[in-house]
Amino acid sequence: MIVTHDAANSAEEEILALYRAHLSKGRATLAALFGSHMEVSSSGAWLTTSDGERFLNCGGYGVFLMGARHPIIMEAVERQLRIHPVATRILLEPAVARAAEALVSVMPEGLDRVHFALSGAEAVETALKLARAGGRRRTVSMNGGYHGKTLGALSATAKPVYQDPFRPLLPDFCHLPFGDTDALEKELADHPGEVCVLVEPVQGEGGVIIPPDGYLKRVEDLVRRYDGFLVLDEVQSGMGRLGHWWGADMEGVSPDVLLTGKALGGGVVPVSAAVATGAAFRPFDKDPYIHTATFSGAPLLMAAVQGAIRAVQEDDLVTRARELGAELLPEIESIALRNIPELLVGVRGRGLLIGVELTEAGLAGELLIELFNHGVVANHSMNGSSVIRFTPPAVLARSDVEFLLDSFDKATRDLIDKQATMPRGADGR
Repeated sequence: MIVTHDAANSAEEEILALYRAHLSKGRATLAALFGSHMEVSSSGAWLTTSDGERFLNCGGYGVFLMGARHPIIMEAVERQLRIHPVATRILLEPAVARAAEALVSVMPEGLDRVHFALSGAEAVETALKLARAGGRRRTVSMNGGYHGKTLGALSATAKPVYQDPFRPLLPDFCHLPFGDTDALEKELADHPGEVCVLVEPVQGEGGVIIPPDGYLKRVEDLVRRYDGFLVLDEVQSGMGRLGHWWGADMEGVSPDVLLTGKALGGGVVPVSAAVATGAAFRPFDKDPYIHTATFSGAPLLMAAVQGAIRAVQEDDLVTRARELGAELLPEIESIALRNIPELLVGVRGRGLLIGVELTEAGLAGELLIELFNHGVVANHSMNGSSVIRFTPPAVLARSDVEFLLDSFDKATRDLIDKQATMPRGADGR
C-alpha cells in the first residue's frame, strides 16, 4: 500500500490532536520536536513510520533486546492467543508454571520462586513488600537510581522532580551515593536486621553509571554481615543486555530478590517478575492472596516469557550483546572524541547499554534530534538528563552496525556545526 506524503501528514496531525485532547499535551509537544512522526510497524532492529520512513531502533528503554517481533516469540504468543490468552486464576494453568520454570533456569543460584507482574515498577513494589513482610522496614536505594513511579517505587527513585508533587512518600527510605560502600556499611550498622538494599548493577536511567569493580559483591557481603535484605533491580540490565544474563553474574552475586522486566516480554507484551529465594518468598507462600493482581501470570504474557528466553538461548543473544557492545563502545567513543570533544564529558557502557554524556542537558536533547534526523532512535536518561542512551537490539546485522556508526558520525558533526553558528553572548559563550 502506497501512502502519500499528504495522507501521512493528515494522519499524523489527527493523532497529534488526539494526544492533546485525551492523553498528554506535554507528550504531544515532545513529539512535535521529532517532526510528529507516527510509528506504525516494526521488524527486527527497525521501525517504520506512517510516511514510510525507516529508523534503526536503538531506544525503547531496553525493551527490544531481541528486536521487534522476533519469530520465536511471535509464534509462542500467537499460539497462546488462539487457545487461551487470559486465565481465571482459580484453576491450575500450565503456561505460568512453564514460564516460571524457564525463568528460574537462567537465574543466579538460589533464586527459584517467581511472582509475575506487568511493569518494572510493579516488580519493585513486590520486592519492597517481601522485604517488609520479612521485617526489613527500612529501605536504602542509591542516588541516581531509577525504580519506577508507583508510590513505593517512587520513594526509592531519588529524584525530586518526580517525587515532590506526590509527597509525603513512604517513610523510612534513605538514599546513598552509588558505589560508596562505606556509607552503606554505616547505614546497615546503624540499623542491623532492618534494612532492605535496592540497587542496580548499572544505573541505566541514571545515565549508564557503572560502579567500581567489586561493588556489587561488597554490597552483598555487607548486607549479609548486618542481616539485611538485598534486591537487585535488573529490569533494564537483565536478560543479556550487559553481555551477561544478569548483572549479578558479573560478580557472582546472589540477592534475596532479583527484578526483571522490559526485555522479559520479548518486545511483544509487557511483563515483569520478582524472582526470590525460598526464604524471601515465604510470606507469599503463607498466604497466596497477600499480594495479587488480576493479570499476573496471564497465559499470553507467559507465552512471551517462554519465547523470549528461548530466543536468547537459541540465538545466543547474551554472547551477541557482549560482542556487539565491545565493538560499538570504542567506535562511538572515537567518533565523539573526534567530532565533539569540547561538548563531551564521556562515553561509557556495558554490553548493549551505552551512554554518551554531554556537557549540558540541552545538548543531549539536540543530539537526540540530530540522530533522529539521520535515522536512529535513541533515548535520553530520566535521571541523567545530559546523557543519551543507546540500547540497540542484539540482532543487529553488519549493515545495521555500519548504519548506526555512520549516523552517529553525521549527527555529531551536525551538532557541532549547529553550535558554531549559534549567536554568542557578550562574554564569548
